[in-house]
Parts: sequence; C-alpha cells; structure tokens
Amino acid sequence: MGDTDEQKQRHRRLTAWRGSAKVLARPSADHTLAERLAALAADAGTVHDLDEWTDTYGNGVVAELERRTADLLDMEAAAFFPTGTMAQQVALRCWAGRTGDPVVALHPLSHPEVHERGALTAVGGLRTVHPTTEPRLPTAEEVRDLPEPFGTLMLELPLRDASFTLPTWEELTAVVAAARDRDAVVHLDGARLWECGPHLGRTLPEIAALADSVYVSFYKSLDGLSGAVLAGPATLVEQARTWRHRYGGQVFQQYPAALSALLGLERELPRLPSYVEHAKLVAGALAEGFAGSGVPWFRVHPEPPHTHQFQMWLPYGTEVLDEASVRQAEETGVTLFRRWFPAAGGPPGVSFTEVTVAAPGLEWTADDVREAVAGFVERLV
Repeated sequence: MGDTDEQKQRHRRLTAWRGSAKVLARPSADHTLAERLAALAADAGTVHDLDEWTDTYGNGVVAELERRTADLLDMEAAAFFPTGTMAQQVALRCWAGRTGDPVVALHPLSHPEVHERGALTAVGGLRTVHPTTEPRLPTAEEVRDLPEPFGTLMLELPLRDASFTLPTWEELTAVVAAARDRDAVVHLDGARLWECGPHLGRTLPEIAALADSVYVSFYKSLDGLSGAVLAGPATLVEQARTWRHRYGGQVFQQYPAALSALLGLERELPRLPSYVEHAKLVAGALAEGFAGSGVPWFRVHPEPPHTHQFQMWLPYGTEVLDEASVRQAEETGVTLFRRWFPAAGGPPGVSFTEVTVAAPGLEWTADDVREAVAGFVERLV
C-alpha cells in the first residue's frame, strides 16, 4: 500500500471516529487543530494567569508545572522535557554517571527497548540487561539472581507492551528491596503512573517514594499536548537540566504544552480512578460478548484490567479487524475498537488492539458493550 493509500485510510478512520457518537475514549487525534487550539485558549485561564508575560525557556508556566508535579509526587524537584524519551534517557545517563555503572536492568518490552531505536546504547553509551523475559515485571528473586552487576533498575509502571500489567504492591516493594540489596538505584518509567494507584492501593507519593527518580508523561493519560517531567533529588534534577540542554531539549517556548498539562492535572487526574474502575466493567462485558459470539478464540488481558487500558486479542488479520472496526463506526456511529496490530513474534493471523476507557466510556453499560461486540462480529464476515 502506497503512502497515498495509507493517507486515505487514515483520513477514513479519523472521519469515522470523529463522527461516532459513542466511543470509549476521545483522544486528541479525533479533534482538528482548530478545535484543540480553541479549547486550550478557552480553558487555560482556569489554571494559570494568562496576563503573565510569555514563558521563554521555562521561566513561567513551565516552572509552575515543574513545581506542581514535584509536589504531587512529593519529590524534591522536577524538570520539564519536550518528550518522555529524552527525559528517561537523561535520567538513566545521569544515574550511570553517579553510580559508575553503565548497565541498566529493565524489561525487554520496556519503552527504551521497543520504541526508542536503541537510543540508550547509541546515544547514551549504556548497556541493558533483562532480569526476565516473561510478559510481566521482574520478581524480586529474578532481580536478586541476575548474574551480572547493574547500576540502575528501571521499572515501567504499568508495562504497556505486556498489556498494561502491574505487580501487586507487595511484589513491587520486594523488587525495589532486591535492587537496593544489590546497591542499585531505582528509576520508574511512570509514563502512565497517574492511573496506577487503584491497583496498587497506594497514593502517588507512596509509589514515587519507592524510587530514586520518576518520569511522568502528560499526554498519555492526562490529554496534554505533549511533554514529560523527570522528578527526583534536587541535585539529580539540576544535572538533568544540563543534559536536557545538551540533548536539544531547552526549547524556547513550551507554554502551550505546559498549560495543557496543568489542565490535565486539574481535570483528568482526579477522574482516572473512575476510568480504571469502569474499565473492569467494559473488559468483563467484552469477554461475555465474545464468549457468545461464535468467534473461534479471544482473549481480554489482563482481566480484570490493572489500569484504564488493556488489550483485546482475536484470531484474525489486522486488515480484517481494522475494516470491521471502521465499518462499525461509519455505519452505526459506535467506535468499539480502533487500530489492530499483529502479534509480535506470534503466529500469523493473530492480532491485538489496545482498549482505553476514559470519560466518554463512563456512559457505556455492560449491555452497550455486548451489543457493540455483536455489531462488530457481524462485520468480521
């Protein structure tokens, strides 16, 4: 399929999703540029004084966002980065310099290993080792028994590419203790840390307190435009600011992203527990719907979900599933699923999609979900 055809398909999908009256989540891709800019201009004044001078190099609203995030996580300091990829690379590079050990222990499905094109090694000069290859975070025993020294343990909460899975609080504290026993520091990839509290049964400061540093994102769960924060000890954050400049992250004006992040902290953060709870209803109804649908096989994972996101697996190719998904949206105004992806390393003809339950999804009943499943399956044949 050429670029033109792919662009046409993308336009078709976006048009169908935008035109759907019933969706489980309404991500930013469903809005036009004009709508996003207008909404930001209309709402930003509720979280920041817009009569202040324009923020340049982070001396205004960006600094406020850093202070607010540090307070929420009960960390000494925080630094804003244009991307989470940069924030995390800088954090791990700084810890390597401080520990004198360039080896980072992390999961092979973690973001730096899957989505950053080998940047930890190519750019940061670091080396990675894997305590486990199981589709979950490592256990304390696996960390303790790793046969090779490491200076930093990185834990992604939740582990997105393992179906947004989380350990229990007891498992998490044991893993951290095992790393401490090996004189390693602990860094949390908390891109989606905001919604981990309900499953772990702890507050954000309690979770963050387990680690030496934490990175959080503002667009994945909080509907911000972009950006991330690295939080931790003041001396580490000050060092990270130097490396941020070296990496090209000292951007002249980032106030739109910072304002949208403050809006997310104000509006979306308090609602995330309700999304997590409702995702359990949606996942259960999906399983019930597919169990009676006649499809040869399906999997909802994890069931129940650990956060407001989870994966749905079906034994069909991505083109078939994408077509059924977009046709349902076009013909009924209901978007149940979005994009489908082939199972990495799995047999052909098995695909998965990521399901997110946000504010619009709270309106769905279990009957709504089961009815949508029936409509989706009708379009598979």
